[in-house]
Amino acid sequence: MSDYESEQIEAIQNVVDRVAAYQDGATEVVVVEELRKGFDEVAVEVQPDDVTKIADAIESEDGDVSVQELLG
Repeated sequence: MSDYESEQIEAIQNVVDRVAAYQDGATEVVVVEELRKGFDEVAVEVQPDDVTKIADAIESEDGDVSVQELLG
């Protein structure tokens, strides 16, 4: 079971899609920073371990990340 509500998952996915599109080739540090900024903008608190997991997935999956599969 996910720690996040479906609305939160949708908001997280939107941030991930935006960061993945604009940060292609960026370092993990930059991706994590941009993810955190995006999550702050949409007012969704994402656990630090999950932010790292998402950033790793963005890098390894060439930006095509399903938050539902990753965190759900």
